[in-house]
This record gives sequence, C-alpha cells and structure tokens, in this order.
Amino acid sequence: MNNVLNKFNLMGQTAVITGGAGFLGKSFIDALLQSNCNVVILDISSKNISQTKKIFSDEIRDNKVFLIKTDITKEIEVKKSLSMINKKFKAVPSILINNAAIDSKPKNMANNNLENFNSKQWEKELDVGLKGAFLCCKHFGKAMAKNRKGNIVNISSDLGLIAPNQAIYKSNMSKQSVKPITYSVVKHGLIGLTRYIATYWAKEGVRCNAFAPGGIHNNQSTRFVNELEKLIPLGRMADIDEYQATILYLCSDASSYMNGAILSVDGGRTAW
Repeated sequence: MNNVLNKFNLMGQTAVITGGAGFLGKSFIDALLQSNCNVVILDISSKNISQTKKIFSDEIRDNKVFLIKTDITKEIEVKKSLSMINKKFKAVPSILINNAAIDSKPKNMANNNLENFNSKQWEKELDVGLKGAFLCCKHFGKAMAKNRKGNIVNISSDLGLIAPNQAIYKSNMSKQSVKPITYSVVKHGLIGLTRYIATYWAKEGVRCNAFAPGGIHNNQSTRFVNELEKLIPLGRMADIDEYQATILYLCSDASSYMNGAILSVDGGRTAW
C-alpha cells in the first residue's frame, strides 16, 4: 500500500510564487521548503525582497530559494524570469502560485468609494492582480504544457466568493471608508481564470485550482477584528500558518485529481 504522506513530497520540483516576498508569500515559501521543493520568488518590492533574503539566507545559499525582482505586469520581464529559472535549475517549473496583488487597505478617505474611485488606481490594481496572473499563466503554463506536467494555484479570497461587508470597514475607520471595488474584481476574476486554464491545458497534464482564504491576523485594529469575527462561524480570524497545509495540498500530488476547483478555507464565513 502506498504511503499517502509521500504524495506531499515535492522533492526535485520547482515552484514559482509571484508576490512571494509579501506577507502570505513568505508563509507559502516555508511550507514548500518543508516539502523539499525549490522555490523561486518573483516580487517587485526591493524592501520585501531584502527582508525575505534575511529570513531565508541559509536556503538561498543552498540554492533552495531564488529571488528575482520582477514586474509581472510586463511580459518581457515574465519571459526573462522563466529563462533565468530554466538556466538556474535546468528544468521547467512544475508549480506556479499566482499570489501577487495590491490589497489596497481601506483608508480614512472618500477616494475608495465607488463613486470617486480613480481609474488609474483601477488599472494599476487589475494590472497586478489579473494581467500579471494572466501573463504568468501564459508563459509558465505554456512551458508546463510542453513538458506535460504542471500545477497552477491562483490565490483568490473569501471576497472572491462573496461581496465585502462594508460595515466592518466603516466601523474600523470612518463612515467614508470602504473595501475598494478592485479587490473584489481581482479575486472574482482569478476564479474565472482558474476555470479557463483548468479546461484549456488539462490534456497536457496542467492542473489549475483556486485557493480562497479568509482574513488573516496582521496587526488589524481590535475593532475591525471584533467586527469581522462576528461574520465567521468559527468566531476568529486565521493565523498565518493555518494556510500552509492547504497550499502544500494544492501544490502536491495529494490533490492530483483536483482541477478547476475553488478551495475555500475561511472559518465558514462563506457558508452563511
């Protein structure tokens, strides 16, 4: 009988994480490293890259982690990063996690209101969250399909399944503060992208699924946390490490028959 735990082992595989030097990305890196995976981080933030280098200095030295400063909204940079990865690891990446996004926090201002929302901000956030994911799917997915092996995971959100409850943001900041429309559009859009990719390259051995996590503790105000937790059946937000097993499941052969699915891990929020 096969040992089911072996299905979680990613030895010899290379995963690419966009926005990998961010808050959630670093947790994903840690999970993948624990499963013996090589990890490539694509990120545009010099500050986040510098911090990530300090955290994973040993793994960088051992060639287990490779960082590339990349603007994923520019197709030439996405293609260049793929070429660099092929040269570095002498192989096509078998895992792509589209994690990059601009999570524009509600601010104490009316500019986030739909009536006043800036079209340039709309373009900027959709460029990163949707265009960037499309370009990475286009080039990394094409390489995976040619290699007849690949696994793409798009990081959506519970707000990719439901609308934001604007009342919790107003109580947190001011009566004018709302969650921007762009966040919902991007996270819903990633689910559409997931279903398209899942059926487009399936016969070439490329799977694609979406992960829809709920809210994570990240130094939010007590008032905001209290309001959000009222909307969650488990009565609490997630800790950062509670999504590590999920991402490992999605990236490994443990989910080998999952394709085109949306895995919601949100404490039950979207069940209401």
